[in-house]
Parts: sequence; C-alpha cells; structure tokens
Amino acid sequence: MYASVETGGDSGASADHVRAVDFRSDTISVPTPSMRHAMFTAVVGDDVYGEDPTVRQLEQRSAALFGKEAALFVPSGTMANLLAMMVHCSRRGTEAIVGDIAHGFLYEQGGAAQIAGVLLNTIKNNPDGTFCLNELVRKFRGFDIHEPNTVLVMVENTHNMCGGKVLPLDWLEKLATICREKGAKVHMDGARVFNAATYLDLPVSRVVRDVDSVCFCLSKGLACPVGSILLGTKEFIKEAHRLRKALGGGMRQVGFLAAAGLCALDEIVPKLKDDHARTRRVAEAIDQLGSPIFKVDLANLHTNILMVEILSKKIHSSDFARRLATVAPGELEAGIVDADGKGIAVKVSARDWTFARIVIYTNITDEEVELAIKKIRYVVAEYEKDL
Repeated sequence: MYASVETGGDSGASADHVRAVDFRSDTISVPTPSMRHAMFTAVVGDDVYGEDPTVRQLEQRSAALFGKEAALFVPSGTMANLLAMMVHCSRRGTEAIVGDIAHGFLYEQGGAAQIAGVLLNTIKNNPDGTFCLNELVRKFRGFDIHEPNTVLVMVENTHNMCGGKVLPLDWLEKLATICREKGAKVHMDGARVFNAATYLDLPVSRVVRDVDSVCFCLSKGLACPVGSILLGTKEFIKEAHRLRKALGGGMRQVGFLAAAGLCALDEIVPKLKDDHARTRRVAEAIDQLGSPIFKVDLANLHTNILMVEILSKKIHSSDFARRLATVAPGELEAGIVDADGKGIAVKVSARDWTFARIVIYTNITDEEVELAIKKIRYVVAEYEKDL
C-alpha cells in the first residue's frame, strides 16, 4: 500500500545513511514530550465503571468545545462512525446516505453492513467534499414498502479523498434543514474537524453546529497514540456507550490515553495552522516547477492534505511513491542530502490512484519540508527528462 525507504544498489547510501521524511499520513504523528509526561502521571480509574477521572475530564471538555451535550471516548474513528450508525439507524431496514469517496464508505471495511446491518446508499462527492443537495432530496427513500427507510446522512469534514477540503458552512446548514424536513439525522465524520475550524478561523462548535453527532480523531493530526471522541445528545451518547461495550471498546484504565488527548487540545490544536502553512510551502514548490506531469491545485488547498496529480498515464502513483522513497545512484553526488550528508527518502501515500497524497503533521519540521522539496524537485526533473 505504502512506499518504503529503499536505497539504490550503487548509490553508496545504506539505510543507516538515509534521512526519511514521512508524508504518508498524519497517523504517523507521535506524542510530544509533554503528552508522554501527562500519560505517565495521569490519574486513572476503571472507565467501564465510569470511574476514570481523566477520561471524564476529556469527555466533558470535548463536549463543551463542540457545543454538544455529551461525549464518549472510543478506541478509533472507525468505531466512532460505526457507533453513530448503530444508534441513528437502530431500526432494521434503514439506510444511511454517504459520499461515494467518503472514508466511511471506502475504508471502514463495510462495517455498516457487516456489523450494524445498515445499507449505505452512495451519492457522488463533488471535488470540494460536498454533494448535490437536489440529488440528496431525490435519494431519500422509505415512501414505498419496497424501499429501505433513509434515516441518516453522513458527511466528512475535512474530506480526506478530496484533498483535505473544508465543507462550506452554508452548505451544511442547507443539508441539515433538508434532513430535518425528511426526519433524518446528520452525522459528521470529523476526524480532522479541528483542521476545518483552523482553516475557517472559527470555533469548532460553529463548524459542527448543524449536525446531530460528530466524531474527531485524537491519533491523526493531534498526535495522540490512540483514540477518538464521539459527541451528540445525552441520549445518543448513552446508547453509544452501551453499544461500545458490545464492540469491544470498553477499556479500563484508559485515562493514560485520555491524558494525551487533553494535552492535544492545549498544545497541538493551536499549532494546526503551522501544518497548513508547511503543506502550502510544499504545494507552492511543486506548483512553481510548472511540470507538465505533476500538478497541484494550489488555489483550492485548504488544510494539511495535498494531492499531487499525475497527468501521465505512463507513471503510476505507486511507482512515483517508490521513487521518492529511494536514494538512487547519483543523488548524493547531486547534493540531494541533508546537513549530515545523508540521502533523502520521502514517503508519500499511493495506491491505485492517479495522484500521490502528502499529509503534514505536527512532528514535521521546516527543515524536513525543505529536504522533501529538494528531493521532489530532483525526482520530477528526472521523470520529465525520461518522458
């Protein structure tokens, strides 16, 4: 799935002499020293009994930040989304409408059907992560006995496969109005919703105002080792809490993990703007190359996710990723090295896509950004020479 650091046979660069810059995902992020200290000194209890004070503090603080009645700590964003579907779609024969390139549809193993017994009905995502609201109205079902009942609409903010796009607030408001009229709920997969709030320069409570439930991830750009938070009404969270146990998500002294989450809210959230700025620096460098092969949409770059479009059918994204992660013969002599003379390997995400994905997070430094730009320029020039 992902490129690995490799070295060319005659490059003279062994793995010990390679500087890796890992842009594959913000899930690569690691806890800061202050997080590690907070985890080590956390006051904990049995969370299944509701007796872990650090978990309760994180849940209460999250609920206040998001303007929701209650919150629940869960092991992952996948579980958070699944719990939301299980609560909102509790009746048999119900369905949820979701974008056709949403994470919940593509990358959560069909848990809606596999575990929750919920049908996912897809709607085409626009490039900005939205979808046509007129089409949404036509998608609602349940008016005929042959049809499932549409009871939930799911949105993703920021939208991963749309390049970290932030959903427009007026669009969310219109969508919520439609859903209320139809008797349906709205759930936001807000794994990176703090990035959306940073981009909009608004409190996260405003970003999620019009949705019935929302989750955010602690272990992506917020640099925590584990966890997500699911938020909604007290009744919603009460039922989600019960179902979490059935899914194996009831943990005991989990305050050790929640302590990192509390640190993230204080330490990492205010720094997300720096991740955005570093992502833009990489995008500008690629854009300035004016390459006929590799292109970025600089004008519509919102947050910390950058899609590098590959315009040549002769180049597969996985090959491009593999080349960036390889220190090939001649690179050291060409000066593609760090300050210590180490070769540079850049890891990016690539599958069967027509693009490679770059994601920047809090552990990435300005120096590493410049090293990555140096390597990307070299590799792009190499491809252009060969075509």
